[in-house]
Amino acid sequence: MNEEGALRFLRRRKDVPSRRFQRGVYLLPSLLTMGNMFCGYACIVYGTRGEFETAAPFIGFAFVLDMLDGRIARMTGSESAFGLQFDSLADVVSFGVAPAILSLNWGLQPLGRLGWAVGFMFVAAAAMRLARFNIQSAAGADKRYFVGMPSPAAAAVPAATVYAAYPWAPHDYRGALLVLVMVLVPAVLMVSTIRFRSFKTFDLQSRRPYTVLIFIAGGIVLVATHPRFVLVAMAYTYLASAFIGLAITRFRHRGGVPIDAPRPPVEAEPPRGSAAR
Repeated sequence: MNEEGALRFLRRRKDVPSRRFQRGVYLLPSLLTMGNMFCGYACIVYGTRGEFETAAPFIGFAFVLDMLDGRIARMTGSESAFGLQFDSLADVVSFGVAPAILSLNWGLQPLGRLGWAVGFMFVAAAAMRLARFNIQSAAGADKRYFVGMPSPAAAAVPAATVYAAYPWAPHDYRGALLVLVMVLVPAVLMVSTIRFRSFKTFDLQSRRPYTVLIFIAGGIVLVATHPRFVLVAMAYTYLASAFIGLAITRFRHRGGVPIDAPRPPVEAEPPRGSAAR
């Protein structure tokens, strides 16, 4: 036995690196992602049963777990290619299939095959949105903004609407058309190039004024006491925020002229002291 082997044999147990702990750190974000996917599956199960008041909040739970798994992975340095792909697949279930099935069983049934097609368009848009996000993240896109509406925020629109409108549900063609618009608008925004504000750059470790905690506590109280109204207001406010920001950007300039608008040619002035003859 060589000297290195003897030293390895005599090494104390507490000096050996704990591989089990390192695996646990990498496992934690994956467990949160698994919980995210379970919430999407539970939403599908309850939605097919017609228990919409129970099904809709599961998309909100998946939203919270989706934010936590990425944040914890970055804070612990446990980001991996597997975690990125697993998170995307879970998001397709929770923010693509689940809200589509929920909307179909709640209000798209009177439209027949058109309702099936609209639900599938939402699923396809969510899948394309997530694939494009992975490509842009690998290319180093601006983290302050999302290109297109994020799939969790898009899924929150039908989920919050169903939860707020319960026990009412459309049973005729006219009411189903409103549900169609509710599903199509977020689907189109997911595959659009409109920029939505991202909150990933918000630093939780930096010092903040005490008033920030007061506002956060007030928001928690509002969600706890009036969840139906507050959640639907938050979902539609974020949806409208992109259009508001786009309008402010376009009309901020004098005369409402866009930045890339061509300017008229400027005629050269005659030299001073010269007179027309």
